[in-house]
Amino acid sequence: MTKADVYIQNKLKERKTAGTYRSLKPESGLIDFCSNDYLGFSRSTDIRDRINQYLEQTSHLNGSTGSRLLSGNTALCEELEHNITRFHDAKAGLIFNSGYDANLGLFSCLPQRGDTIITDELIHASIIDGARLSHANRYTFKHNDLNNLEDKLRCATGNCYIAVESVYSMDGDTAPLIEMLALAETYNAHLIVDEAHALGVFNKGLVQTLDLQHKVFASVVTFGKALGVHGAIVLGSEPLKEYLVNFARSFIYTTAASFTQLAGIRIAYEFLADSANEQRFLKNNITTFKLHINIPGLVQSDSAIQSIIIGGNKQTAHTATLIRNAGFDVRPILSPTVAAGSERLRICLHSFNTAAEIADLCNLLNKNLHA
Repeated sequence: MTKADVYIQNKLKERKTAGTYRSLKPESGLIDFCSNDYLGFSRSTDIRDRINQYLEQTSHLNGSTGSRLLSGNTALCEELEHNITRFHDAKAGLIFNSGYDANLGLFSCLPQRGDTIITDELIHASIIDGARLSHANRYTFKHNDLNNLEDKLRCATGNCYIAVESVYSMDGDTAPLIEMLALAETYNAHLIVDEAHALGVFNKGLVQTLDLQHKVFASVVTFGKALGVHGAIVLGSEPLKEYLVNFARSFIYTTAASFTQLAGIRIAYEFLADSANEQRFLKNNITTFKLHINIPGLVQSDSAIQSIIIGGNKQTAHTATLIRNAGFDVRPILSPTVAAGSERLRICLHSFNTAAEIADLCNLLNKNLHA
């Protein structure tokens, strides 16, 4: 073996020994309590049929053929950007191929050397990776801790950007956006909000629910969760959009989304505008879960994400296996994805879960995890 082969084998062995080894798993056919398909759009036959109908009625290429700055820009993509921007009551928006691409592009090109990025300690990896590429000064503050955030703001230099998620992907809790905006204004900083897990759960997102869309510097809305499709959009000012077109490498140097992907986004947004029933079913299921669950380690959340801290990779993985063997698709979240000691079961609730399924899952959890 070469030196590189030896390195790879040793690193994989370390992961297996530590119980942190990752592997891909096929579709399970179990009752879904793990996916981000909060409103059931991904499995919706109505949405699928409407997408197929739209594609049949429209002349289009199979692929985009290039980046948007070369041959890959389409009238549909520009129409989508306009309509989604209007839907979210923003000034401008730029579509990226994924939420990861959007955060990577935004945070790698906007802050410069000498500027400051301050992120919540539980921020998504895509924002961390983008911030690292920016060469800006980077600070983290304790999760949702306004006093600690203010301490970091006092240390900021240059243009300062605060990065938070409106709904956090592991704990499912929400950021105090109103108070954070007040701090940002006091210290002349700019608040950027990732809305990935809020869209569809809190209607058009938590930013709009709180009527803050004209106060945040930018928001990132992803389409791969409640919308059930793929892609993302960065919403902000028209100059910000033009800046990203010129400097965001994850936008400039990648093949554009295909017409088929854009068609899915278009139809999903049409259904989101008329999704009051799905949103109500989801909220009822969140309430049902909280009524039935009675175990230590539950992270309090009003979102679709309900986490149960167990601690320890082996114990958490073992518990997840017990739950899955009973027919429920619940996944363990292990370190290093989360901090050591905070390993958990991440339970995602959906509009399509039945009250009986939720009650059965809670009874199983109560039986196996009660103190």
